[in-house]
Amino acid sequence: MDEQLANKIKQIWESAKINSPLTQKSAVCVSTIDSAGFPQSRFVDLKEIDQLGFTFCTSYNSEKGNHLSDNPKISLVAWWDHIGYQVRVVGKAVTISNELADKFWSTRSKEAHVATTCFKQSKVWDSADSMENRYASELAASPASIARPTSWGGYSVVPNSIEILKFKANRVHVREQYLRDGTSWKMQLLQP
Repeated sequence: MDEQLANKIKQIWESAKINSPLTQKSAVCVSTIDSAGFPQSRFVDLKEIDQLGFTFCTSYNSEKGNHLSDNPKISLVAWWDHIGYQVRVVGKAVTISNELADKFWSTRSKEAHVATTCFKQSKVWDSADSMENRYASELAASPASIARPTSWGGYSVVPNSIEILKFKANRVHVREQYLRDGTSWKMQLLQP
C-alpha cells in the first residue's frame, strides 16, 4: 500500500493502543482457509504496519501456518470500538525475513520464549496440568537467552483491499474502501 495509506492506518492503530480497555492492545483477528475450504479465525498480536502490510508472528507449524502454507489468502480485522474504528484487510500472507523475525523474537519475554520452544502450537496434548508441569520444568531449566527457533517467525498481510470504517452515533458510518489497482490504490466510499 502507499505510504500515505499505511501512515493513516498506523496513526489509527497508535491511537487505539492509548487508553485501550484491552489487555492485548494490539490484538487483531486473522482468518485463514483450512483444507476443507472453511474459514478459521483467531486473534493474533499485530506487530507492525508499514507499506508492505500488517505483520504478526506465529509458529510456521501451527494450524494457521499450515493453512497459509497451503493457501496464502488471508483476512485481518481490527475492532477498535473505544476510538470508533474498524479496519478490514483482505490479501495474501507473505513470510517475513529472518532478520525481522529475530527483531520480534527479541521483544518477547523469556516466558513466551519457553512456551514457544517447549510446545508445538496447535498440536493435541493430554491435560492442562501436564502442560503446566512441562512449562514449569522447562522454565526452571532454561538458559538466560533462548535462540529463536527456525519454525517461529511471522507473516505480513499484503493487502488487495482495505476498508476503514469510522463509526458515527447516527449510524451513517464513513466507510472508505481502498482497492489495489495495479501499483496504485483507488478509494471509494461505501454506503453504511
